[in-house]
Amino acid sequence: MPVEPADAVEERLPLVRLLPLAVQHVLVMYAGAVAVPLIIGRALGLRPEEVAFLISADLFACGLATLVQCAGFGGVGIRLPVMMGVTFASVGPMLSMATAPDVGLLGIYGSVIAAGLFGLLVAPYVSRLLPLFPPVVTGTIILVIGISLMRVGINWAGGGLPTVTRVVDGVPGAFANPNYGQLTGLAIALLVLVVILALIRWGRGFLANVAVLLGIVAGAVVAAALGLMHFDKVWAAPWFALVLPFHFGVPQFQPVPIATMCVVMVVVMIESLGMFLALGEITGRGITRADLARGLRADGLGTLLGGVFNTFPYTSFSQNVGLVGVTGVRSRFVTVAGGFIMLGLGLLPKMAALVEAVPQVVLGGAGLVMFGMVAATGTRILTAVDFRNRPKNQFVVAVAVGFGMIPLVAPTFFRNLPHALHPLLESGILLAAIAAVALNAFFNGLGSAEAARRDASASAAAAEHV
Repeated sequence: MPVEPADAVEERLPLVRLLPLAVQHVLVMYAGAVAVPLIIGRALGLRPEEVAFLISADLFACGLATLVQCAGFGGVGIRLPVMMGVTFASVGPMLSMATAPDVGLLGIYGSVIAAGLFGLLVAPYVSRLLPLFPPVVTGTIILVIGISLMRVGINWAGGGLPTVTRVVDGVPGAFANPNYGQLTGLAIALLVLVVILALIRWGRGFLANVAVLLGIVAGAVVAAALGLMHFDKVWAAPWFALVLPFHFGVPQFQPVPIATMCVVMVVVMIESLGMFLALGEITGRGITRADLARGLRADGLGTLLGGVFNTFPYTSFSQNVGLVGVTGVRSRFVTVAGGFIMLGLGLLPKMAALVEAVPQVVLGGAGLVMFGMVAATGTRILTAVDFRNRPKNQFVVAVAVGFGMIPLVAPTFFRNLPHALHPLLESGILLAAIAAVALNAFFNGLGSAEAARRDASASAAAAEHV
């Protein structure tokens, strides 16, 4: 019998198991990966073939950034099972830049490159925030990440977003989505969910590991049979196309867009801290300050590569963190293989178009499971927090979760505050992180982090012993 490695993160799986698990990771992140280039390309009024190139470039850069983060080299890369994709925190600022006549696409790329360099420089300093994240803070943030992501999964199940962005006379606007909440789509999402849960309940070994992939495949087959999955773009797409740096021209570096994107980079890095800590809990690997610094440097380098290869800022994708929790497969080589698949999709537009043809309702059923697992991880961490002897910890969780829900339940809550603050205020994860850190410091003091971690570890060990 093969001996399991002491560290499951370093486990090297046979190819017959590795590839389906990697494809599963690609499928659950694909919709999010291509959404940003679609939004920005349409806001800029680019031709369809140029938008298609943006998507290919994004997939290619996703692969590069994922390999940097998972495989790692030198002091870059956290070497955990992470998939990288374009952060949605950058969408609002980039839409503003896209509609500014003196900025445009080349100004966006200049700001992205500068933000990537900024991220590389400040990563060691941001990593020093680790002592501010005892279990009561970490668990709260991860809980909010999962709850926030549920909105994404629910909207996928509904068929996208209740409103869609269209460009009319060069101005982007929001319009009702006529396909949202259709009974057929909801039924397909439910089918995918039932298949996944059935495989997790009755499947064994590898079959249970790829439950999400098999659920998506089953949903895609039903969607194709019902005429909801279209292959026109697949037939029209070329087999091979190179992604060359600076395809649209030399980037332009302007102070205001650069400053804005650097603020976005800070937001991304704070959110990444939560993702890395969540992965540390799921994989059972303790996260050190040096690990965080390597992971944050990879965010910066991935963003820098994004600007060079005609795309946007990159971060760790939360849905893939949830997938690690669902499958229980913790090997980073699964996502390394996923990175190579993303590279291939960027160079093979026909294959990318085939993956893109999978309807969002199919992904919705899988999203409910994966994102719920992230929230469940946060809850599990909170069970190790001492609420009996430190009852004020309850207020840390209660108020921080409330702050995290503001952008989720009231998107226009901060509309009258200065526009420059919106990248900070529109991230529920960041609001929850700031509130949890501040409240923990207020009630427990900054020196409480290490003691709380020791108490949580002792409680967890005692629970396992029992």
